[in-house]
Amino acid sequence: MEKLYVIKVGGNILDDPEQLSNFLTAFASISGSKILVHGGGKIASAIGRKLGIEPVLVDGRRITDAETLELVTMVYGGLINKNLVATLQKNGCNAIGLTGPDANIIPAVKRPVQSIDYGFAGDITNPESINSDVLEVLLDAGLTPVFAPLTHDGKGTMLNTNADTIAAALATALAQKYEVELLYLFEKKGVLRDVINEDSVIPNITETKYEQLKNEGIIAAGMLPKLDNAMLALRQGVKQVHICHASAVEALAQGHKFTGTTLSL
Repeated sequence: MEKLYVIKVGGNILDDPEQLSNFLTAFASISGSKILVHGGGKIASAIGRKLGIEPVLVDGRRITDAETLELVTMVYGGLINKNLVATLQKNGCNAIGLTGPDANIIPAVKRPVQSIDYGFAGDITNPESINSDVLEVLLDAGLTPVFAPLTHDGKGTMLNTNADTIAAALATALAQKYEVELLYLFEKKGVLRDVINEDSVIPNITETKYEQLKNEGIIAAGMLPKLDNAMLALRQGVKQVHICHASAVEALAQGHKFTGTTLSL
């Protein structure tokens, strides 16, 4: 079974031109099939403020009203996505920028209103709904898909969807056709036992250990959805999930081992 890397990049890496350039250069040199998924919330917030749109977040999740939906569609699907693709092309990687509506690759549903109305936020309720056949065609053609964190409801409405969720769903959907490794790359060295100690990386986390760390309050806030997605992906056939610093992609490109947190069942 052919190897496939699904790599999500986010955090402060997208905001730092030097780190981003180094990351994309290394990513481009990874041999074989690969998919890149990006975030960009801080950039969207900064541009939104210039336009008079103040971000509203609850537990780290953006409330996406109609005005904010227009903003993130432009910033994620346009500015960030196309700049990433252009830079990858410069580095010899034949990338293609995509969002969920393109070729109906990632359909989703608008998040139901419960205690909080997240607006036009999209949830991927079934990874089997992802059009993996189209992705396989693109990968077989030597193209590298680059996904913005946008999906659609099939009724003409764009939806703002968590990039970690998209990466996990893509990895899961392709796990029947490829040997998939899912990597979440950002500015930290991995999952930290002590958030103020950069060297307190937890090297391995199983499902049992994850529950223990949650109960102890060691893992909380924004790391929770990332790990929830990772564990779900493992249960649905993804071979390995890693959470590492973005520089791990350089070791990956050179065929070396990299440090960080590895998740397993």
